[in-house]
Amino acid sequence: MTAQASAQPEGVKLGERLRAARMARRMTLAEVAESAGITKGFLSKIERDQATASVASLIRLTETLGISVGDLFNASPGDVVRRGAYPPINFGGSDMTEFLLTPQGEHRLQAILSEIEPGGGSGDEPYGLPADVEFVFVLSGRLTVTLGDEELVLDQGDSLTFAADVPHTFRNDLADTTTRVLWVVSPALPGQS
Repeated sequence: MTAQASAQPEGVKLGERLRAARMARRMTLAEVAESAGITKGFLSKIERDQATASVASLIRLTETLGISVGDLFNASPGDVVRRGAYPPINFGGSDMTEFLLTPQGEHRLQAILSEIEPGGGSGDEPYGLPADVEFVFVLSGRLTVTLGDEELVLDQGDSLTFAADVPHTFRNDLADTTTRVLWVVSPALPGQS
């Protein structure tokens, strides 16, 4: 393949898929181009489907983006994580079960379902996350969030949005009810997506 000849099947927009993968990883054109050994301008043309990468360049681009070449041809409109197949994760805390709701490899955001037993939570030591924003939505039960010096009680249907790096803790103060919470963090936490 050369920059002049197009060897991609009709209707396949590799550039759009490469750009989506780059954006999902929060990488700049310059970062990807430098890592893949091509110019920023050429990468921009590839992403706009105005040029076609050589096989070697395409392989370097997919390696830089952490995807397979096949992902470019078999892209789906969305990634489904089925109920009952949520991968369990463990961020710590006590008396909690947590599940990742977003697919592995999603870097733009991360959604987590927490089931917090009575008395369970993050623990007494406040923590912040290496992300921009954190969103919490109480699906059922009650969640007490200590955000800085302020204690907030969230009931079913309540939500809270805050800067993820602000020191905080959370707990289920109910004596006999499990609290279910949806957390959304953006961007996704390193090593957890």
